[in-house]
Formats: sequence, C-alpha cells, structure tokens
Amino acid sequence: MDITVSLVRQLVAGQFPQWASLPVAPVQWGGWDNRTFHLGSELLVRLPSAEGYAPQVAKEHRWLPVLAPHLPLPIPAPLGLGAPADGYPWPWSVYGWLEGESALQRPPSDLTAFAMALVKFLAALQSIDASAGPPPGVHSQFRGGPLTIWDTGTRQAISDLDGEIDAQAALDVWDTALSATWHGPPVWFHGDVAAGNLLVQGGRLSAVIDFGCAGVGDPACDLSIAWTLFEGQSRQVFRAALPLDSGTWARGRGWALWKALITLAEYRVSDGVKAAEARRVLAEVLGQRLL
Repeated sequence: MDITVSLVRQLVAGQFPQWASLPVAPVQWGGWDNRTFHLGSELLVRLPSAEGYAPQVAKEHRWLPVLAPHLPLPIPAPLGLGAPADGYPWPWSVYGWLEGESALQRPPSDLTAFAMALVKFLAALQSIDASAGPPPGVHSQFRGGPLTIWDTGTRQAISDLDGEIDAQAALDVWDTALSATWHGPPVWFHGDVAAGNLLVQGGRLSAVIDFGCAGVGDPACDLSIAWTLFEGQSRQVFRAALPLDSGTWARGRGWALWKALITLAEYRVSDGVKAAEARRVLAEVLGQRLL
C-alpha cells in the first residue's frame, strides 16, 4: 500500500491532535511489514503495509508494556493506538523513539560482546510468564510453531536452486530440523531477531525493536541470528550461553535455512543485493557448501 507522509499527517491530526504540529518524515530503514515515520524527534508512527500484518498492532499494544519491565534492554513503548481512517484500512501505532542505529546499518564493534548481550536479553524474555501469551499463528507469521508449515515451500526452493547450492546438504539440514520436535513448555519468543531489529549505540546492543512476530511457543526461531549475524567465536559464545538443547539449535538452523532459501529463490535474478546476502547466510548455514 502507498503510505505517504501526507497520509500520516492526516491520521495523526485527526486522531492525536496533541501531536498534529510535529513534523513527519520517513525513517530511512523503515522495515517491510510496516512503514515507519519520525513524528517529531521523540516519537515514531508505524503502519502495517498489508492486511496480514494488521493483527500485530493490537498484540504489541497489549503485550509490550507487560514484557518491558522484565527485560534488560529497552523495547518499543506504545503511546497511541490509531484506528482506520482517511482511506487507510488498518489499525496503526505511535511509539516512543528509541535512539540508535540498527546492527544492519552499523555492525557492532565487538560481535562476541554483542552476542552475550543478546543472550541476556533472550534468556530474560524466555523466562517471563508465558501462560496467557499469544500462541503461534498468522500474527507471528507462524514463528514459534513447527517448521512443517514451511516444508513444501522449502523443498521447492531447494529444488529450484539445485546446481547453485549444495541441495543435498540443504535437505540434510532441513530434515534434521523437522525431526527435532519441541517438547518444552511454551516460552516467549521475539520472532524476528535480525540485525535490522537490534539497535546499536557506542558499538553495543542498546535496544530491541519490532515485536510484530512475537508470541509464546518454541524459541528456536530466535536462534537464526547465530547464522545471519554471528560467526566463529561470537556464534560459539551465543550457543554456549543459551540454555537450549541441540534439537532447538537444529530447528534454529532450519529457520535460518528456510529464510535464506526462499529469499535467494525469489530474488536471485531481480535483486542482486538480497541474493548476495541470502547466499552469504546459506554458506554459513551449510558450512560453506555452495556450488
């Protein structure tokens, strides 16, 4: 959907007149699921970019204030829940602005220390009472649930990419992930622990953003960062410090494999930058076994 500065100004003025005089400007790295805009210097506006992402809005408003007091790093604070209006068909949000640049824009200076800080955050998140939290579903893009929902698409991507990747190695990783079932109680997961959602200040992890895919279930989806950002010692430290079994790590590797495969299959012709990043992640996941 074409979400413009003019539309955001209209929405804010109509529903939050106390902020109507603040300038609106697009955020440079605004994400995919939502379009994000600066509102003055201390606020931001996030609007779902498609209908499938709309259920995330109410979830974040319900649960982020519950999670925040238990976490060692700042997370987004919802300040206003907007309603559909002015031709925009879904709920939307106003949040407090969190300072920092994403680890995608400014990679941390010490990946091992960064990994340890992320471990502390994820361990704290997983320890929060999950008894009433939202189970996996459309709102989480099925993160936190079994990988089987993505089985057909993953195998098709492996077939499509045969000759460009080590297809047998990919199938081995995928089959191992599918056979490793989560037997623990549901725990809180973030759902999209990616470099773009980890803020950096002074070379250190300073905040974690974008809980649109969060919920309670299997935390394996939060481990894909081990292959998408970390490497060598930082990956070893990240794995050793999180108290999760080998099956959970196998599923986490499967999540990283799935995302890299479908990205490469979709963009290998149309977007060289995305394709190159997907190839890099696949090389990490498959132990450099690319053709």
